[in-house]
Amino acid sequence: MTTLDDFAGTAAAAHGLAVTSTIRDGTISCSVVSVGVLTHPVTRIPVVGFVARSDSRKIANLRRHPRATLAAVAGYRWVAVEGPVNLIGPDDTSDGFDPDGLAQLLRDVYTAAGGQHPDWRQYDRAMRDERRAAALLPPNLVYSNPNS
Repeated sequence: MTTLDDFAGTAAAAHGLAVTSTIRDGTISCSVVSVGVLTHPVTRIPVVGFVARSDSRKIANLRRHPRATLAAVAGYRWVAVEGPVNLIGPDDTSDGFDPDGLAQLLRDVYTAAGGQHPDWRQYDRAMRDERRAAALLPPNLVYSNPNS
């Protein structure tokens, strides 16, 4: 059985990169994002998270259809997670989440994806200026290629 730990390990081996697939207008839109596994700030359950600009196509797609599939690939090994997506950002509020915690949440997603930053104040300013949002996916399904 493939687990969220398998996804986390494969994503780490892929330098934190994964392909995200969202629903466009009846078609699928894919892009590459930096992902990490972390604890959801409200529900306290493990989620896969990534950060994106609030005005990006993937965030617009997720606002209309809040589901996604993320696939991490390292060599010939791939692991996918799919499920609903909770957006938290300057343009996306979430019940039970204090908006004052957004800067820390964006840092948490970034570090979960393997990121490090020499100046967190600069990072926070860039995230605020770019109106970045966190996309958090509690997986309903985790699967991978057989015999990997």
